[in-house]
Amino acid sequence: MAADVARLIALGASNLTRGFRTVISAARSAWGPDVQILAAIGHGRSYGAPSRVLFRTLPGILESGLWRKLDSLPELPSRALVADAGNDILYGACAERILAWVEEALGRLRRVTRDIAITDLPLAAIRRLAPTRFRLARSILYPGCRMSLGQVLETSERVNAGLVDLSSALNLRLVRLNPAWYGLDPIHIRPACVRSAWREILAAPPAAVGHGSMLEAIKLYLKPPERRWILGMAQFTPQRGVALRSGGRVWLY
Repeated sequence: MAADVARLIALGASNLTRGFRTVISAARSAWGPDVQILAAIGHGRSYGAPSRVLFRTLPGILESGLWRKLDSLPELPSRALVADAGNDILYGACAERILAWVEEALGRLRRVTRDIAITDLPLAAIRRLAPTRFRLARSILYPGCRMSLGQVLETSERVNAGLVDLSSALNLRLVRLNPAWYGLDPIHIRPACVRSAWREILAAPPAAVGHGSMLEAIKLYLKPPERRWILGMAQFTPQRGVALRSGGRVWLY
């Protein structure tokens, strides 16, 4: 991995969205106030298909403008993070399709950096999930899903094995998600573990543990990505790179 990082490229869904201010704070603590963060994230985000949560729809990560932006930027020492690859399971995507999407994203990232980390799936947390809690979580988070817990676990194990194989074949840093990071919610990192978890996932120094200010967190959460649809109405917000008061510049896709 690169000792100095000037740009972080982050791909993921709800875990990365929930931990985004911590990721940014850790990045600038580790690599300085000029670090750039390009992120394709969002609750319920799919790697290869449009995804809708309530009244908001986002394009698949592979269809986002992040790739076009990367092609237009000058080369810098970069670290990439690929997270939340299991999110597509509950949309009904098969393991082979999910792994093909992830492999395509990795191929694009490898054109700009070989310093790539990929997280596996929280299998231990899924395995200990009771059927009644699974049905409750499924109805709240993925109301259109009709998969059984057994089907989800089987697909999760196949996706996880594929991620391990990809990380080995491409010489990536595979981050094994710590079962202690999860509680009743089997797919989201517990708030008490967010700082330590993301520091470990990013391979940031121990000192890089800040959350960032709450005001910054709110601004980041409300910042629109380049493309989205609200109640079916398309919105386009050019991404020029927002300079944060505490350091760092952010593009959202």
